[in-house]
Amino acid sequence: MNFLRGVFRFYINSSIHVALAVLAFFFITALEYNLKAPQTTSAFIFLGTISAYNFVKYASIAGLHHRSLTNSLRAIQIFSAVCFLLWIFLAFQLSFSTILFIALFGITTVLYAVPFAQHRSLRMFSGLKIFVVAFVWTGITVIIPFIASESTITSDVVLTFIQRFLIVVVLILPFEIRDIQYDALALKTIPQQLGIKNTKIAGLAALSISLFIEFFKEASEAAYITSLLLFSIILGWAVLISKKDQKRYFSSFWVEGLPILWFVMYVTLKTI
Repeated sequence: MNFLRGVFRFYINSSIHVALAVLAFFFITALEYNLKAPQTTSAFIFLGTISAYNFVKYASIAGLHHRSLTNSLRAIQIFSAVCFLLWIFLAFQLSFSTILFIALFGITTVLYAVPFAQHRSLRMFSGLKIFVVAFVWTGITVIIPFIASESTITSDVVLTFIQRFLIVVVLILPFEIRDIQYDALALKTIPQQLGIKNTKIAGLAALSISLFIEFFKEASEAAYITSLLLFSIILGWAVLISKKDQKRYFSSFWVEGLPILWFVMYVTLKTI
């Protein structure tokens, strides 16, 4: 039992779970628009997400405590290093245009973690953190599938970009509510500025807008609309029941895993 708990903690703490969530969004876009992006691209995004998230989460800790790292953190460091090396290897197999666009989002991720202006990173600018993360997730999972498959970005894709951006913002809100007691007031997160109750209302409003956007697309399918509606209901409920004192894995496993559930529901409905 202790072994299984250790495996589960490693799965969460090493960012494998969040990388699968990002990959689920990527596949949802590919499935919605019948794209055939190279498998190398999806593997590249999976490994890149693990490398980026672990860099953001653990770089400062490792730098301060490199002589007294716990075994679990050392294991995550080694795992991240292997993922990064494989990520570099795969980079040479991608098209120049794909690398160029991924670099744009990659630079944004680096600036999110590394101070560059007045000793501040993007995450330290008031009210900006959640929108930077949403921009990177949306760009990687909506724009990159089109670039990698050399497909045209239409007005529908732009609507999907806006839709996905709103969804990712709402997906982050349970984390923001959980961290309200730990985040510095200077960050001015949404819960800090609006309060928890109004944050939940804003999240439900954003989900409603994302659903409304679907009706402006020129082409849409029943399986996607139905899965989006079910996903939005579940995500909305997760936001509503979010609180400061959450169960340990409420956000980091259950909420973060909702994109995976959406993908499973979409595939299931599409094959019926």
